[in-house]
Amino acid sequence: MDELLAYKKIQQLKNQLAQVILGKEEVLTLTITALIADGHLLFEDVPGVGKTTLIKALAQSIGGEFSRIQFTPDLLPADILGTTIFNSQKQDFEFKPGPVFTTVLLADEINRATPRAQAALLEVMNEKQVTLDGTTYPLAENFFVLATQNPLEYEGTYPLPEAQLDRFLFRLNIGYPDAESELALLKNQGPLRIGKTLAPVISLDELSEIKKLVQQVNMDDSLYAYGLALVKATRNHPEIFLGVSPRGAMAFIQGAKAYAVVSGRNYCLPDDLKAVFLPACAHRIYLNAGDFLREKNEAVLAEILNKTAVPR
Repeated sequence: MDELLAYKKIQQLKNQLAQVILGKEEVLTLTITALIADGHLLFEDVPGVGKTTLIKALAQSIGGEFSRIQFTPDLLPADILGTTIFNSQKQDFEFKPGPVFTTVLLADEINRATPRAQAALLEVMNEKQVTLDGTTYPLAENFFVLATQNPLEYEGTYPLPEAQLDRFLFRLNIGYPDAESELALLKNQGPLRIGKTLAPVISLDELSEIKKLVQQVNMDDSLYAYGLALVKATRNHPEIFLGVSPRGAMAFIQGAKAYAVVSGRNYCLPDDLKAVFLPACAHRIYLNAGDFLREKNEAVLAEILNKTAVPR
C-alpha cells in the first residue's frame, strides 16, 4: 500500500470515529497512531466521557472482533487467558480460549483488579501469545489492547506496576467535551448511538499493510539525537526519581514514526516527536515526591520539552 492510499484510509477512519467522539481530534489521532504503531493504549479518565464508546467504534471500523473484560477484585487470570478443561466425551483435555483471543480487547477499569490478574496481561501484550500448561497459543496479528483506568485517588483501585504500564505505548485522557459538542450530545444530534453498527472503513489486511509503512518512515539522525536528548533529560531532571527506560525510548520513537504516517508523511519532523512525547513518556516516569498524578508528570515533561533544543 502506498502512502497516499494509507493516508486516505486513515482519514476515513478518523472521520468515522469523529462521528462518535466529538471535538477530540487529537485524541482520535493518537488512538489511531497507537493502533498502526502496533502498540497498546491506556485511557485514564473519569467515568462517562466516551472511552468505551470510542473503543467499540474502533473495533467496528476496522472489521475486527471485539471482547470486553470488566476488571474486578475477584477476577482470575483464567478469566482473561482461558483455561484447560477435561472433555469427558473425548477423554482428553482441551483448551478453552479466554476473551484475549480477539482483535480489539477492552480491559475496562484495569486498576480495579488485583496485581495477580493484571500480570496475566503482561505476556499477552508484549508477545501477542498465551502460554498455558507448556503450550503457546498465538493471538491475532492485529491484537490491540485498549484499557481504561480510573484515577488513582478513586476508591478500590490498585496502582498498575511499572512493568505493566510500560506495555502501553500511550496513556491518554479524553476529558470533558467542549460546550458545543456537549450541547449536540444532549440534543442527540452529535455522536452516533452506541448500539448502531459502523461499517468497516479499513480491513484487517489493509491495517497490516499500513503498519508496514511505519517501519519505512525516514528519520534524520538529528531527530534521533533530539529524541535521545528528551529521554536523557528525564533521567537527569531533579524532580524525577526514575526516568524513561531504553524500552520506553524505543516506544517513543516508534510512536513518532506512526504519527508521521497518520499525518500523511513517510518522514519524521520535530513536531512528530513533540506530539507523542507526553503520551508516550508521562506514564514511564516517577517523581521524587512519589506523586503519580498524570497532570504533574505531564507538567514536568512539558518543561523538558520547552527547554530542549529543537534541531533545524
